[in-house]
Amino acid sequence: MSVDEALKVIEQVLLLRQLNPIERFIFQQSWLGRNYQDMSQDCSYGTTYIKEVGSQLWQDLSKATGEKVTKKNLHLVLRQDKRHLAEFNQETIRKTQGTVDESVAASGAIPAATLAAESNLRAFLEFPSGLVPANSPFYVARPPIEELALAEITQPSCALQIRAPRQMGKSSLLTRILAHAAVQGCRPVYIDFQEADNAVFESLDRLLRWLCINVSRKLDLNPALAAYWDESMGSKVSCSVYFEAYLLEQIRAPIVLGLDEVNRIFDYPTVADDVLSMLRYWHEQAKQGTIWRKLRFIVVQSTEVYTSADFQQSPFDVGLALTLSAFTLEQVQDLALRYGLLWASEIDSPQLISLYQLLGGHPYLTNLAFYHLRRGVLTLGQLLDTAAEPSGIYGQYLRDHLAIVQNEPALVLAMQQVLNSDIGVRLETLKVAYQLESLGLIQLDGTLAKPSCELYRLYFKKHLADCSVPCA
Repeated sequence: MSVDEALKVIEQVLLLRQLNPIERFIFQQSWLGRNYQDMSQDCSYGTTYIKEVGSQLWQDLSKATGEKVTKKNLHLVLRQDKRHLAEFNQETIRKTQGTVDESVAASGAIPAATLAAESNLRAFLEFPSGLVPANSPFYVARPPIEELALAEITQPSCALQIRAPRQMGKSSLLTRILAHAAVQGCRPVYIDFQEADNAVFESLDRLLRWLCINVSRKLDLNPALAAYWDESMGSKVSCSVYFEAYLLEQIRAPIVLGLDEVNRIFDYPTVADDVLSMLRYWHEQAKQGTIWRKLRFIVVQSTEVYTSADFQQSPFDVGLALTLSAFTLEQVQDLALRYGLLWASEIDSPQLISLYQLLGGHPYLTNLAFYHLRRGVLTLGQLLDTAAEPSGIYGQYLRDHLAIVQNEPALVLAMQQVLNSDIGVRLETLKVAYQLESLGLIQLDGTLAKPSCELYRLYFKKHLADCSVPCA
């Protein structure tokens, strides 16, 4: 049994989650028979910390397997669970659902480790909405995005951007970057612009005060704006002075500031220009070797906002920009198996390929499908037949996107052109192509635009077929 096979058993059968980077490192090294002291010499972590993480990992595995797991008996325990997995696959695959058969479970034919994994899965099985929790088994990594982000955030003065349409996994990735930063000894701060009242965005001064107060509290500091805010200097300078002279001075460790849903400020162009120019200034100061080197920040933005503004590119171009893409077929298979849908065990499974072609690997749409299939609400055949219908599980999602397209006559015409071509079409303007791509509705193959997935082709072809401009 190879270390990769062992990791697959742990992540897909026992723990039903991905190991984080340090857990994976410890497991791989333990599998090779290395001790904690040797491990510490090959990484930036101390022996004590590695022991603590390793001890917790063995406890988690012991709970999942129902027997004590240590560094010394890893090989024996996991070989048993690999055999159990094969037996379980043959015993419990259903024709449509592929979920655990309760009668088989009651008979005791399923190993205790598999039943424990099934119990863990049910505990995490919640309706897909918002970010995927850090301990959820349903987060699927998309190499090399995570590796690039985690490596970059360890660098002084770094700036990261995460861009994608809504529900592509931006906030989920952000939380994992912040968790990694905490492990590295940084002070992570998560700020969600969705928490702010609309009135806050109407005034630059009010918005920056809101930001400073929230960052202070999340660093366990008392807000001290009165001592640093000077109306004669202006809000941007006052905010910068507050960070430089108070926050960065009070906190010894590097601060990693995660700014989620920054796209909210784009509806207020003047405010947005000032905020983004301030962030650029902070980044430039950090590169000069000042105290600003202690500040690292991550800017997360949903790209749908580009359709209602005069954008042909992101208005913020600082640091490393990461754009989240859809899942590959292999990643969709991985997620299906985490949901316990065993008809996806083979990569060439007709069910798996049909679902992938319908949804194009869209993370939210795929999770929603697997959630309903796992709960037994729909069979796969029913889901495929009704996916593009208004009453289907994607009805509200599709209506929301249709409303955005219908609000812009140029987008209606462009989308109709895309739908009427079987090989892709070159759109008349880059702006329209960029806007449809920012919505996630098309993918560009060079200069040729195609629907991102079959679901969009079916739905929009039906609802835009008789739509003359304007069609709202």
